[in-house]
Amino acid sequence: MTASQLIQNQKPGAARREGHPGIALTVIAACQLMVVLDATIVNIALPHIQDALKFSTTDLTWVVSAYTLTFGGLLLLGARAGDILGRRRVFMAGILLFTFASLLGGVAQEPWQLLAARALQGIGGAIASPTSLALITTTFPEGPERNRAFGVFAAVSAGGGAIGLLAGGMLTEWLDWRWVLFVNVPIGVLIAVLAPLYISESERHPGRFDIAGALTSTVGMASLVYAFIRAAEDGWGDGLTVGAFAVALVLLVAFVFTEMRAKEPITPLKMFADRNRSGTYVIMLSLAAAMFGMFFYIVLFVQNVLGYSPIKAGLAFLPVTVAIAVGAGLSQRFLPVLGPKPFMLGGSALVVIGLVWQTFISPDSSYAGGVLGPMLVFGFGMGLNFVTATVTAVSGVAQHEAGAASGLLNATQQVGGSLGLAILTTVFGSASKDEAEKQLPNFLADGTAEQKAEFARTHQLPAPWGHEVLAHGISAAFVPAAAMAALALVTAWLVIRVRKSDLEALSGTAGPMAG
Repeated sequence: MTASQLIQNQKPGAARREGHPGIALTVIAACQLMVVLDATIVNIALPHIQDALKFSTTDLTWVVSAYTLTFGGLLLLGARAGDILGRRRVFMAGILLFTFASLLGGVAQEPWQLLAARALQGIGGAIASPTSLALITTTFPEGPERNRAFGVFAAVSAGGGAIGLLAGGMLTEWLDWRWVLFVNVPIGVLIAVLAPLYISESERHPGRFDIAGALTSTVGMASLVYAFIRAAEDGWGDGLTVGAFAVALVLLVAFVFTEMRAKEPITPLKMFADRNRSGTYVIMLSLAAAMFGMFFYIVLFVQNVLGYSPIKAGLAFLPVTVAIAVGAGLSQRFLPVLGPKPFMLGGSALVVIGLVWQTFISPDSSYAGGVLGPMLVFGFGMGLNFVTATVTAVSGVAQHEAGAASGLLNATQQVGGSLGLAILTTVFGSASKDEAEKQLPNFLADGTAEQKAEFARTHQLPAPWGHEVLAHGISAAFVPAAAMAALALVTAWLVIRVRKSDLEALSGTAGPMAG
């Protein structure tokens, strides 16, 4: 049979080089790795981005939030697009958009240019990430082969954060902060080239896009985050602050009514009918809100106050990823026996302890005494919750709705992180302003002429007065972070109820997870 006959006999949308599952899995896993590590790889570069593009500390939070808001807000729409338009097609579109946005971010010369690129990255990630997971089900037959593929995908998802910390540190220190974005370009282009060669197109299913639901939820949450961040700089009585809160309220109420009436809603509200599932969403939203803030502000502390290089800062965060992995491993092993509640209670309690411990941070805090200990407690507590929340979110859900339930949990985590970071930033802004007013007379009395000239140009107090301001603001920001974790603890205590049927469902899911 000639090559032309082989091509004619291929099914429409079939991979041009079928029979290479290892390469197909590598392409899918590479996409997920790129999307997952993009949050942490940029985090390590934040102080350098701030210096290069002249961000204020409060506005710097948008570098994180612009990505997570669009990613979380459009995640379920991306999954729906894959079902309706074809998963490989949507997968490639998401990768190309993510790659183009990374290039734009790398060449950004103004803050707004970087933030626009980060928002585009989030849209690309929201399109590519859910379809990459779904492609495993269409590429690998059910059974051990698919389970192994899911295992690789899960390992990449779990390890991406740690890889991002190290890669971000190395790229920022050895090259430039722009390379934390440029690095995505060759990887993304290679994925887009290999995908049609080794991954077949999925069947297209009829359906509708809930564009109204996606837009009202995403823009509504963005307006809410903007309102909190603006309040940090311009106060609660500022006209734009009040207006942004009003717009957020209108859009989020419109979102609820839209989802109630939509025939195929992007967020099925019936998912909240089960108390265990809705409680799990509240717990994950609260913990993610605390987690995003912790990473953001500790990155600033270790580099700006402790003086760590980017590589050393990346290494400083590795213990928390190990603690998360240990906690996740323990919960996965004993979850079928004990059920979710003990892990949610214990994990949330440890997160509260870690965050309360971090409220004592000061310019005199060392890494070993003031950062490492609370991060390890925090990380272990988060690890106990991650697997538990994922299993509880899909427990008792019909097979065809499991994707929506787990996708909603992921979206809740991203959006909750953005909102939590904005709230923490409001507290940070107010506390750091008060501390700056206290430190200013000391600086004017003891500062050198060169330091005063620099202050007149930047309006930023130099060290050691600036360290006092930053540490005081960070310490204050961890108070609402601890309160958010306490909300998760109370929810786990009062809302989560485990029935015998729930335990049976958990036992049924434990096998593949453990394997």
